[in-house]
Amino acid sequence: MITVLAGGTGSIKIIRGFTSGHREEELTIVSNVGDNIWLYGLYICPDIDTVLYGLAGILSERGWGIKDDTFLCLHQMEKLGQEVWFQLGDRDLATHLLRTLLIRKGMTLTEVTDWMTKKYSVSKKIYPATDSQLETIIITDQGPMHIQEFWVKHQGDPRVIDIRYIGAESATTNPELINSLKTSDLIVLAPANPVTSINPILVVREIREQLRKLRSKVVAISPLIGEQAISGPAIKYIKAMKLKASALGVAIFYSDIVGNFVIHPSDSNLSSKIGSLDMNVFQTDIIMRNCSDERRLSSYVKSLKF
Repeated sequence: MITVLAGGTGSIKIIRGFTSGHREEELTIVSNVGDNIWLYGLYICPDIDTVLYGLAGILSERGWGIKDDTFLCLHQMEKLGQEVWFQLGDRDLATHLLRTLLIRKGMTLTEVTDWMTKKYSVSKKIYPATDSQLETIIITDQGPMHIQEFWVKHQGDPRVIDIRYIGAESATTNPELINSLKTSDLIVLAPANPVTSINPILVVREIREQLRKLRSKVVAISPLIGEQAISGPAIKYIKAMKLKASALGVAIFYSDIVGNFVIHPSDSNLSSKIGSLDMNVFQTDIIMRNCSDERRLSSYVKSLKF
């Protein structure tokens, strides 16, 4: 039994790796909801949908949305004078329309996600980190912005001053999610942005408290090699949080909940310092360029002995 904490567009790679050749019941995903946003009257859950579409085999090569989708609705909205900075494909819209309808009928996000997985013939369990409203807000030199507004609308250009997780203090999680963590043989923090893809999961108090208890079976894969992120804007967020822009900085950030850390061989000089955090340190190629790399890395992580 493996549980993966996932967020952003990169997490689906390790998830796909774990689904290759393993029994259907062995994988559970806990998804970031800090990126969720109400837009055009619809409730959009980018990270949940990336996992959903990825496991359904319909994820676009862009890493978001449905492959070969069209954008006729969006083009028409633009003609009608609306802002269209957030790209929603025509087929993708069906997911958001139905999710919004079901939530307005009283279903929780977890219940809706279960319904969606069945409709998309996905056998893996996908848990939103919380059914409570939780949003990642980027405090910038141009004012506070929802993370989607910051990264998509403004292309990540404003200077980041701070990052806040609105709603985290009152957020609760599903008892079934906690039980999944307890019964897992292995809990994996995907090699995603630690600040905006994984931490919005960890700020849910019940999840972090449980991970502290299970620290010895929690593995994190570094999203950084040297001082560079494998993908995305992690460095900008990490510096805003006053963390070291390195695998060591990420390890420090995770140190209370992670007992095992996987780094790239080029960061071997950091092994002893990471080890001093009471972490087991492992080295392998953590770059996933293709499906073969996804399977290779997931197999490596699954084979680790603590």
